[in-house]
Amino acid sequence: MSESKRLVIELQYLPGLEFWTCGASFDTILLESHEHFQKQTFRNRCQILTSQGIDTLVVPVLDGRSQQKTLIRDIRIDYRQPWVKRHWGAIESAYRKTPFFEYFEERFKQVYERKPDFLFDLNLDMLTVCRDLLRLKANFDYTSQYEKTYRNEVFDARGLISPKISYQKRPFYKPIAYRQNFGEQFFPNLSILDLLFCQGNEALSILKASTNYTPFESSLDV
Repeated sequence: MSESKRLVIELQYLPGLEFWTCGASFDTILLESHEHFQKQTFRNRCQILTSQGIDTLVVPVLDGRSQQKTLIRDIRIDYRQPWVKRHWGAIESAYRKTPFFEYFEERFKQVYERKPDFLFDLNLDMLTVCRDLLRLKANFDYTSQYEKTYRNEVFDARGLISPKISYQKRPFYKPIAYRQNFGEQFFPNLSILDLLFCQGNEALSILKASTNYTPFESSLDV
């Protein structure tokens, strides 16, 4: 694949399957590091499946009203709130009995225990763990400045994946059902945690099958 075939996208917190299938055609995922923070997005939230249904986990951040004027690299996490205990408690309760939780849990716990000061660093650490566990070949890089638009050699997916609009309105992800931890109903496009803990070594194959839009050859090589 040509080195110029890159994706630029915002860095999300334990992203859903759509994020990963969006990046399936690219060897390099360019993470937007010079945008301003935006509220009510996947930048600081993810969704997992619990015995009570879908649970949204939100990382609280500091700076109050000035958040949307702050660069994403400078957004600090609010540890005055016990969100780490809440998130890990919810994840452990939801996935403790899944086949692969015991094999993967330490990698995620170590990130939480480090308590990164910045949201960008937390997200990047988690993203890197997920990439490694998936055995993806994609590389992560960062924007050096904010570009309003990109040329054709860079696919611009910034702001496209939104919790306010269903994945069905976008071309990246087609649900491939896999066995989840609760009930018979399949819940699509949850955090990558759900797929990893439930399917382990099969997760990459399922992602590959779930990829609906491949403008270039896929980097999801098994």
